[in-house]
Amino acid sequence: MHRLWENQSKRMKALKTLNPYFWKHRVLLFWGFLFIILSNFFAIYKIQYIGQTINIIDKNYSTLNLSEKAGLIENVRNNWAYFRIIFINSGILIGCSLLSGLFTFMMRQTIIVASRRIEYELKNKIYTHYQELSVTDYKKTTIGDLMNRLSEDVVAIRMYLGPGVMYVVNLIILLIITSIYMFMTDLQMTLWTLIPLPILSFGIYKVSDIINKKSKVMQKSQSGISTFVQDSFSGIRVVKFFSKEKYIEKNYGIKVKDYQDKALDLAKTEAYFFTIILFVVGLLNVAILYIGGQKYIAGEMSVGTIADFFMYINMLIFPFSMLGWVTSVNQRADASMQRVNEFLDVKSDIINNNSETYPITGEIEFRNVSYTYLNTGIKAVDNLSFKVDAGKSLAIMGKTGSGKSTIAQLICRLIDPDEGEILIDGKNLKTHNLKLYRDQLGYTPQESYLFSDTIENNIGFAIDKPNRSLVVEMAKKADVHKNIEEFKEQYETMVGERGVMLSGGQKQRICIARAMIKQPNILIFDDCLSALDTETEENILQNIDKDLKTTTSIIITHRESSAKRADKILYLN
Repeated sequence: MHRLWENQSKRMKALKTLNPYFWKHRVLLFWGFLFIILSNFFAIYKIQYIGQTINIIDKNYSTLNLSEKAGLIENVRNNWAYFRIIFINSGILIGCSLLSGLFTFMMRQTIIVASRRIEYELKNKIYTHYQELSVTDYKKTTIGDLMNRLSEDVVAIRMYLGPGVMYVVNLIILLIITSIYMFMTDLQMTLWTLIPLPILSFGIYKVSDIINKKSKVMQKSQSGISTFVQDSFSGIRVVKFFSKEKYIEKNYGIKVKDYQDKALDLAKTEAYFFTIILFVVGLLNVAILYIGGQKYIAGEMSVGTIADFFMYINMLIFPFSMLGWVTSVNQRADASMQRVNEFLDVKSDIINNNSETYPITGEIEFRNVSYTYLNTGIKAVDNLSFKVDAGKSLAIMGKTGSGKSTIAQLICRLIDPDEGEILIDGKNLKTHNLKLYRDQLGYTPQESYLFSDTIENNIGFAIDKPNRSLVVEMAKKADVHKNIEEFKEQYETMVGERGVMLSGGQKQRICIARAMIKQPNILIFDDCLSALDTETEENILQNIDKDLKTTTSIIITHRESSAKRADKILYLN
C-alpha cells in the first residue's frame, strides 16, 4: 500500500508546482470551500424530512378524515394537525433546496473564478519565459509544440485547478456529512453501504495509472498535428507552387488518424471508470434494499428510513460518478504540467545580471572569438579578432556559410561565444545591461520578418510611441514611401502573415525603416539589401549616409557597392 501511495505521489509531483498559486488565491478558495460545505449541508439536511414525511403519510393516511363532498380547504381544515407537519416539512425542503442552489452558485463563482485567474497568470508566466529563452533554445523545438503547451496544456491544467479541485473537495465534504447522518440513522446499514467504496478507490487508482500514460501519448500526438499545420500554413505558397496539396492533405490525415486512435484508446480506458462506478452503485442499492427490507419486516426500520438511505446513496452517485472524470482530468493536467515544466525549467543561455543605466557609444571589439553551433557541430567563427571604433563602419564580406550572420547574432548577444570575448565600449558584453544595450541596437536581419499588422505599426514596432511623421520619415530613408502611398490603405495596409502581401524588396525596406526609427548607436545590416536592385540600394545608402557617419554600423553584404562606403572591410573565408 505504501508503494502504491509513493507511486501516486511521484506521478502527481508536477501538479505540486501549482501550490503557490493556490496559496496566492487562498481567500477566494477558502470562501469556495465554505460554500461547498454549506451547499452540501442543506442538500443533505433536507433528506431526513423526506423520510419523516413518508412515515407520517404511512402511519396516518388511513385515519384521515377526508371527504369527496368537502372541498380541498375544508379537508385541510379538518385534518390540520396532519397537514401542518406536511406543510412545514415542504417549506423546509423548498428552503433547503434554494439555499443549496444559492451556495452551489457561489461555490462556482469563487473556485472557478480562482482557476481562471490562475490560468491567466500561468499563461503570462509561460509566455514571458518563452521570450526570455535564447535563440538556441528555440532551435531545439517547434512552434507548434510551443503553441500547444501554451494553449491546450494550460487548458488541461485549468480544468484541474477548477472542476478537478472543486469536485474532489465536494465529494470529500459530501461523504463526511452524509456518513454522519447515515451513522446516526442506522450503523449496520451504513457499514454495509460504505464497504464497497475502498474497492472503488482501488479500481480508480489502477485505471488512472493507465490513463496517465495514454494522456501523454495523446498530447504528444496533438503537438505533432499543431507543428504540421503551422509548417503547412507558413509555407502555403511553396505548397501551391509545387502543387502538393494532396500530399499535405494525405500526411495531415495520417497524423489526425494517429491522434484519433490514441484519443479513442484513451476514451475507452476512461469508460472503465463509469462501468466500475455503476457496478458499485448497483451493489449499494441492492444492499440497502436487502438489509432495509429485512429490518422493515422485523419491525426494526420504517419505510421513511429506507427512503432516507436511498436518498443518501443517490446523493453520492453523481460525485462518485464524476470521480472517474476528475481523476482523468487530473491525470491529463499532470501530463500537461510536466510538459509545461519542461520549458519553465529551461534556463536561458543568455542571462542579464545588470540593471544599471549608462551611455553606450558603440565601440565594438572581438578578441579571439569562436562559436560552434550545437545542433550541427559547425564552427561558424574561429578565433576572430577585429575592432570598430564608435561612429565608424565595418563591412563584412565573404562566401555563404563563412559566419557573417553569426557575427551579427554575437554582436546582438542573441548567442554567446564559446571562446574569447566581445567588448562594447571596452567592457565585456556579458556584463552589460542587456536591455539597455539592445535599446541602442538597430538590426535588420537577413530574413525579413513582418508581423501580421499594418505597415505603420511594423515600422514603428521598434519604439514605444511612434508617430506618423517619424514613420513616414524613416520610410523615405528606406526608399519605400512611394510604394506605400500607392497602396489603397497606404500606411494602414495590413501586410498579412509574415508580410505575405508585400514583395521581398518591400519587406526588406520596411525592415530597414524599422531598424532606423530607433536612431540607434549601433546599426547592423545583415545582407538586407540583397533583394534590391542597384539603383534602390544606392538611394537607400545615400539617404542614410548621414546616419552611417554618426553611428557604429556593421554592413554584412555580398556586394562591393554596399561595402565601398565602409571605413573598413572584413573578409571571411
